[in-house]
Amino acid sequence: MLKWFRISVSVLVIGILTLTAAIYGVLSLSLPALDGHTQSSNLQANSKLSRDALGQAVIHAQNRQDAAYTMGYAHGQDRFFQMDLLRRNAAGELSELFGEGAVSLDKSLRFHQFRKRSEEIFATLSAAEQTLLQVYAQGVNDGRLQSGMSNFEYLLLGAQAKDWRPADSLLVIFSMYLDLQTATFKRDKTLIHIAEQFGQPMVDFILQPSQFQAALDGSQLSTATVPIPALTPSVNVAKNVTHIEATPVYGSNNWAVTGSLTETGAAMVSDDMHLGLNVPSIWYRAQLNYHADSAKPVTVTGVSLPGVPAIVVGSNEHIAWGFTNGYLDTADWIELSEQDEVQTVLEEIKLPNGEVRTYSLPMSQFGPVKQFNNKRYALQWVAHQPYAVNLNLLKLEQVESVEQALKVATDVGIPVQNLMVVDNRGNAAWQPIGALPSRVFPSDLAVPSVRAESLLWKANEAVRPQVINPDNGKLWTANSRVMSAIDHRRFGDGGYALGARAVQIRDRLLAAEQFTETDFNKLQLDNEARFLMPWHDLLVNTLTSASGKEQNYKQALAHLANWQACACTGSVGYTLVKFFRKSVIDIVFSPVEQYLQGQDETLAHLARYFEPALWQLIQTQPRAWLAGHQDWQHLLEAAYLRTHARLQTQFGAGMANWTWGEVNTLTVQHPFSQQMPFLSRFLDMPAVPGFGDSFMPAVQGKSFGASQRFIAQPGHLENAVMTVAGGQSGHPLSPYYRKGFGAYAEGQLTPLLPGSIQHTITFSAQ
Repeated sequence: MLKWFRISVSVLVIGILTLTAAIYGVLSLSLPALDGHTQSSNLQANSKLSRDALGQAVIHAQNRQDAAYTMGYAHGQDRFFQMDLLRRNAAGELSELFGEGAVSLDKSLRFHQFRKRSEEIFATLSAAEQTLLQVYAQGVNDGRLQSGMSNFEYLLLGAQAKDWRPADSLLVIFSMYLDLQTATFKRDKTLIHIAEQFGQPMVDFILQPSQFQAALDGSQLSTATVPIPALTPSVNVAKNVTHIEATPVYGSNNWAVTGSLTETGAAMVSDDMHLGLNVPSIWYRAQLNYHADSAKPVTVTGVSLPGVPAIVVGSNEHIAWGFTNGYLDTADWIELSEQDEVQTVLEEIKLPNGEVRTYSLPMSQFGPVKQFNNKRYALQWVAHQPYAVNLNLLKLEQVESVEQALKVATDVGIPVQNLMVVDNRGNAAWQPIGALPSRVFPSDLAVPSVRAESLLWKANEAVRPQVINPDNGKLWTANSRVMSAIDHRRFGDGGYALGARAVQIRDRLLAAEQFTETDFNKLQLDNEARFLMPWHDLLVNTLTSASGKEQNYKQALAHLANWQACACTGSVGYTLVKFFRKSVIDIVFSPVEQYLQGQDETLAHLARYFEPALWQLIQTQPRAWLAGHQDWQHLLEAAYLRTHARLQTQFGAGMANWTWGEVNTLTVQHPFSQQMPFLSRFLDMPAVPGFGDSFMPAVQGKSFGASQRFIAQPGHLENAVMTVAGGQSGHPLSPYYRKGFGAYAEGQLTPLLPGSIQHTITFSAQ
């Protein structure tokens, strides 16, 4: 018996090793070549693709068109499956890869008809721009096919990759609209439901401005007390509390100082864009070297978005620039009348087996139509306008001054961003860049169709606020209001961040008069918990005021006494404070949330606004908002007990297990391992103890945070920094799959400029 057992074990081990070897062999065949020589009829002259120790693509070409082909080749080699997901997501074509389970998602995405829009926009581009995208697409396809074997993701799915097409690059830009702006119209839709059920006073109560304001001109929105709206008390609510998970603020931090505050005399910019973190990283490091039409040499270094032949954030030695999400109001729900015509458009959704699902999309003259609150509403969104997407971002590559950059910024087709730009002459400026409708009356609630400003929606706003070289030499943005209170009325609120992060950045900048790259990096990693300090005091007071229960809370109070006032890895106290605030939100707003959930809605889209309303309730203690509790002391105790139970369930009974590093562990995963956990050890980045949070400059969640960190003084790029949250390659056997992630996780300063070249592919024009 023992003999047969040993034989069985041996056979099993051999089988596993054989299978592993087979998988490894197949994966090895799909590895792209990093050295060699090839030819292409799409090149006008010879070009070269090199890679340094981090895998950064260094491209040398004679002109911008050839640089686009070579960049496409690099993207196709390293990131094709990621690019495929981006275009399919925007187009609502995921079902063709993933089957029936993706149909409902595709239907929600087809609502925007981005495939149709991208093809229409491509047809309107200049001949030179069309050629650039065509050449880039051919480079992508040549790079993908170079190894002779499909990417491993297609092998696992049993699917065939489809060629990249020129209009697909526009779809990738549309994919960023989905990431960065859908919160705007989801926010408004939730507010429409609240106004319908609870009235305008509840809307005003939730949206009241907070004390956390850091506009560049110092202007303040009124923080006068807003009346607390009436709320019918419900004795059953306390037993049915549901968690309101705030949606991430897809945004970023950036700031700049003029040359008067640096040793070199050049201005300096910092930028870290906050996005969902996945494998591979959304950004791809690249340097382009080519000649402009005037034969002037151009060198631009930064990060690109695979699928688009552009440097998104970076420097060309003359200027350096970065973005944060603007959160201006770029969408309205239009309430249709009985007289407004609605037509039906049929969208076909393909499945892997060749079957087709037909989706009926109601359309009006204002945009696609949804029905809720027993009414019809059309979505009027800037992403649906012809000016939403173009290639004008490429013009920044050749700009030589802040003044020139601001002129370019008025007509760039991307989701509206806060452009922070500096130059080597010491100038620094802020201005909104991206598509921005010219309509003049932004609205939080539905707009009657007779007041839809349809003609003004068709034009991109040309006159934009800006700040250039402020007297103190300092600029900052962090997804909250940047512009003046007067301009705010004109451009509206599309889901601004609370502002605590911006206030902390502003205060750090105002506290110093000279800055280096190291100083900026220190601010990027600032995790002091200034915002949560009042919540810490409230929790301590709640537990110490719990009559007769002092022993129950002794351990918690000890951790709170040593909480370190930061989102630090070893802090249990920070975890308690953070989760206590969440529990108070869940309980206090439970009557509103329960109504919304009955309408297939949630307060999650509004959670960033809650702070002033919460403190108004805590300080005035209205009985109607007790959610079934005896008094506010009992409500706050219940919030702590809810916190304790939630942490115990998720992280174990011992409070020592509740350190912030454990609770907020950064887990950067490949899409496949999220569905098939056994692949995690092969595909994911190493888990990193939590080192940041929301409401502070060092933004970090479990799978969300700074996707890159960039610091640069144009003209002095030898000290510039670009650290990316992942490796260059999407292939798990590539030496560049995880390269660079360790530096990101440890807050190290990775150089922007490429290092010594390790591999080179040369291209000859046929």
